[in-house]
Amino acid sequence: MEKMGLNQIREAYLKFFEGKSHLRLPSFSLVPKNDKSLLLINAGMAPLKPYFTGLQTPPNKRIATCQKCVRTGDIENVGKTSRHATFFEMLGNFSFGDYFKNEIIPWAWEFVTEILQIPKDRLYVTIYLDDDEAYEIWTSKTDVNPKHIFRLGKEDNFWEHGIGPCGPCSEIHYYKDAGEIVSAEDFVEKSDSDRAVEFWNLVFTQFDKDEDGNYNRLAFPNIDTGMGLERMATIMQGADSIFEVDTIKSILDKVSQLCGVKYGEEKAKDVSLRIITDHARSVSFMISDGVLPANEGRGYVLRRLLRRAARHGKLLGIEGTFLYKIVDTVVENSGEAYPELKEKMEYIKKVISIEEERFSETIDAGMEILKGYIEEVDKNNKKILSGDKIFKLYDTYGFPIELTQEILEEKEIAIDIDGFNEEMKVQRERARAAREESTYMGTDVRILDTIPSEIETRFEGYKTLELKSKIKILIKDDEFVNSIEEGAKAIIVTEATPFYAEMGGQAGDKGIIFNDNFTAKVEDCKKNIGGKTVHIVEVINGSVSLDSEVTLQVDKTRRAKIANNHSATHLLHAALRTILGEHVHQSGSFVDDERLRFDFTHFTSVTEEELKKVEDLVNKEILQLHDVETQEMTLNEARESGAMALFDEKYGDKVRVVKMSDFSVELCGGTHTTNIGKIGLFKIVSESGIAAGIRRIEAVVGTKALELVDSKIKLLREASELLKCSEKDIIAKLNQQFSELKEKEREISTLKSKLASGAEDEILNNMQEIKGVKCAVGALKDIDGEALRNLGDKIKNKIGSGVVVLGSTSNGKVQFLAMATKDAVSRGIHCGNIVKEISAIAGGGGGGRPDMAQAGGKLPEKIDEAISAVEKVVEKLVR
Repeated sequence: MEKMGLNQIREAYLKFFEGKSHLRLPSFSLVPKNDKSLLLINAGMAPLKPYFTGLQTPPNKRIATCQKCVRTGDIENVGKTSRHATFFEMLGNFSFGDYFKNEIIPWAWEFVTEILQIPKDRLYVTIYLDDDEAYEIWTSKTDVNPKHIFRLGKEDNFWEHGIGPCGPCSEIHYYKDAGEIVSAEDFVEKSDSDRAVEFWNLVFTQFDKDEDGNYNRLAFPNIDTGMGLERMATIMQGADSIFEVDTIKSILDKVSQLCGVKYGEEKAKDVSLRIITDHARSVSFMISDGVLPANEGRGYVLRRLLRRAARHGKLLGIEGTFLYKIVDTVVENSGEAYPELKEKMEYIKKVISIEEERFSETIDAGMEILKGYIEEVDKNNKKILSGDKIFKLYDTYGFPIELTQEILEEKEIAIDIDGFNEEMKVQRERARAAREESTYMGTDVRILDTIPSEIETRFEGYKTLELKSKIKILIKDDEFVNSIEEGAKAIIVTEATPFYAEMGGQAGDKGIIFNDNFTAKVEDCKKNIGGKTVHIVEVINGSVSLDSEVTLQVDKTRRAKIANNHSATHLLHAALRTILGEHVHQSGSFVDDERLRFDFTHFTSVTEEELKKVEDLVNKEILQLHDVETQEMTLNEARESGAMALFDEKYGDKVRVVKMSDFSVELCGGTHTTNIGKIGLFKIVSESGIAAGIRRIEAVVGTKALELVDSKIKLLREASELLKCSEKDIIAKLNQQFSELKEKEREISTLKSKLASGAEDEILNNMQEIKGVKCAVGALKDIDGEALRNLGDKIKNKIGSGVVVLGSTSNGKVQFLAMATKDAVSRGIHCGNIVKEISAIAGGGGGGRPDMAQAGGKLPEKIDEAISAVEKVVEKLVR
């Protein structure tokens, strides 16, 4: 058996099945599409569910993939065992109602024994207990040793997931040791101890399990196989652990180099090295697919992995940020197979670096919180920290439980791990609820998603906005119907359509569908999960039946505006990359006839100067009046031409490349203007942040941009009229008025101080003595807070000993102030209590220290009554 690298195995597998008429598809994004049951793709078949259930028509009945996967269910075992990982690649070949056991079993044997050349005496096969058909094929169509075939029960060799498609499976295993496995019992024991390694699972989806538990035969059974690439590489390279496989070991070596720790010398440090290695792979792939750190959902998974890896870096003595430095090695080993890694390498590094820096701050904040918890435990003479506090540290502050445990052990404090686990269980239940219960497909199946796959809805809207076609489906009130009448809200599906269905951030077309007997207004146009175009309509008059011929007419004015906005987003994307840098990538967009919105990756707000440069560059390109060229080509041809692609999109054999000179070349299925000059003026309306590392620009073009400019001009005109100056003098005039306003404010403040000073003598002349404590009180008008405090200080200084209580009405509100000298406080005076009682009379409240307090009120007319009550309050307090 010749040693093969991980990348070689992947390529050999995909080429082998291409030779068996399979369509090789690139890996789907880790972010699931139309599947609420998953946060992240966790198996090779997960993105293909719609093909297995018939909700979508596959591009080929035979498909082969190598799928990126992330699983975190066993995260605590990562680094501690030889095979657990959060990121892995799953090789798979799939048949959708085409070939079955007769083909896949001999193909699997051929690939394993002839392509990989694994010795046959080391190979063992398991089948489902009752699957005589599989046994017959294995023994008649391959030369596997019949003594190496074992029948196992449902738990081991039957695949099912609740109700829906299911079936028996057959697994191929590699036995690491010399000698024979002689029985099923012996085999299970060897498997449990990892001496017999399962590496390929052939699932024969031949039943449909109903709600009553019956297994009904499928008319067109499917094949779904899965082979873990890393596990296969351990076999081919004679490695005992996935961390010894060539591509993964090179990452581990990089980690060892960064921390100056040699692998294999200390068990605890080896665990940390393996965790960092695995998590660095995971986060690199997740970020390349658009996942960003967050406190919930898949963003939380990413944050947890990043912080866990950073934490183990600190355990190994690494100072500062380091994880971003590993990305180069990840890309070096996987970039050829996954070009999105190369494309976004600098972006991935930036995201990781920012999150590492935040985690360093979190560690510091968490340490302070934990310090407080430890002091509380010591104070209460307990020797255990409660689970809810540990979980709060972990969940709210991102503080790793391992770090909490380590610090508490040093203080000889135990942790309530059961309480922590209970809190974790509650959180997981919340997460499951957030993912929503779903069908096998991963989303609730609507009636429009069950439109038969044989019905086509050809899109002809690139070349025409009006055509005749035949109605094939009518849906009303969530039911298929034969006709629809006037006033009905319904769905119409035709053989062909000029209407663009909402997709790729472009709003669906509107217009009318009509014939001599009826007219329907198309309010929206969308695609169902199977990719069929559906027209959402309201019947304005008449009625129509299935198979009627109708005319479909798009609102061409609205379409033209949408096309202009869409083309402008392409120009904006290119301009942002030119001005801000090539790390900028589209992260979402929306265009309709009113405006455009463009989300992109960037880590700081865009300055006014940068926005101006972007806007100017887009307008400069528009004035070049270039034609917009569209061309169909293969995906590889498109990439070679330099076309930008969204890597979380799944492109078919042929892609549409939209070119606006050499300035913008992108893959896009949307509708565009024929010449960029038709866009007209481009104006940015706003720029803002919508998530960590994601910015949003909203803009308008054409007549909407002119309307925006007109509104600004009108605003300037109105401002100049109010200021009684020309438009060019507005700023100078405003500066002059601001200066005058400040001068007036200073004058008012001076006058208020004089008013307050004038009241000073009156208050002092009316001062009383209550039980030996001097008490100066007064009610004033139009004195603000600062002037009131200044007056209070002056009076307190003049009386030398005692209490001052003042009230003032200003702008319809009441303010109270109380101040007392130290000796008055020693006699029982408490300013906080005084203002609390008197402010209640004026419909307010407040409080403060014994020596100084403030309060407010809502009833100015009650100020005299409140001030009059001071004497009784003070008398009550003095002792």
